[in-house]
Amino acid sequence: MPTSHYVGRFAPTPSGYLHFGSLLAAVASYLDAHHHGGRWLVRIEDLDTPRNLAGASEHILRTLQAYGLEWDGEIIRQSNRLDRYQHIIDQWLDDGLAYYCDCSRREIIAQDGIYPGTCRQRKLPATPDHAIRVRVEQTPLGFEDRLQGLIQQNLTRTCGDFIIRRRDGIIAYQLAVVIDDIDQGITDIVRGADLLDSTPRQLWLYHLLQQPAPRYFHVPLIMRPDGEKLSKRLGSAPLEADQAIATLYRALCILTPDPPATLRTAPVSQQLEWAAAHWQPQRLPAIRQILDPTEE
Repeated sequence: MPTSHYVGRFAPTPSGYLHFGSLLAAVASYLDAHHHGGRWLVRIEDLDTPRNLAGASEHILRTLQAYGLEWDGEIIRQSNRLDRYQHIIDQWLDDGLAYYCDCSRREIIAQDGIYPGTCRQRKLPATPDHAIRVRVEQTPLGFEDRLQGLIQQNLTRTCGDFIIRRRDGIIAYQLAVVIDDIDQGITDIVRGADLLDSTPRQLWLYHLLQQPAPRYFHVPLIMRPDGEKLSKRLGSAPLEADQAIATLYRALCILTPDPPATLRTAPVSQQLEWAAAHWQPQRLPAIRQILDPTEE
């Protein structure tokens, strides 16, 4: 049973099946939660409906179970929470914290990807093809990542006012993930370093919602020999349930200090129990990318 106020989570998107890179993030999150005697939740982030793969959510959950990664509590699906997100957006529109925007991606690319505030004062109407942006300020935002150290950004210089609802009506990841983490009482987020640069945008939303941000730990991404990260987009091989023992041990060889060779053929429950007891995340390299040291 949980013995602390720690609440962690793993939040996959069902745009494909779990691969080895996503397993590393899931295992790191699970180990951190169990090492601290906390709870570990699973949330399905299925807002981007055009990218969702039929059956992927169920496959992801079955795979987690096959690898011994049992979660606490119920599974939350973002697709069931649209009214919650829209309520926040409507409040911010009423308060002048957000506004409608009809700028194209091409226009923003021409500004080096930094939105210049074109629609801030235009007071565009609520039409289906308008995105919604949240206003940012000049104030620098920073946080101390548990592995990567101090991360700072000035959002006006790195992205400008950013989208919280897309032109196609889909709620943006940045907003949904913050609202979900607040509502689920998440205290610690362990995830891949590809999300490190988006964290200051999330901190800004925590500020607007007047809620404390969680602690962050961004795990280095495992890279392929060609320098590309493992990803669903690149068709990285999905995890096989019948290879769980060997594949989990391979993951532990990357995440934990020198797992004993006797664990190589041990049940996944035994592997995870040992790893949670010996979890020393500070021994991971404080970098964003590493080549897979287990590849032959």
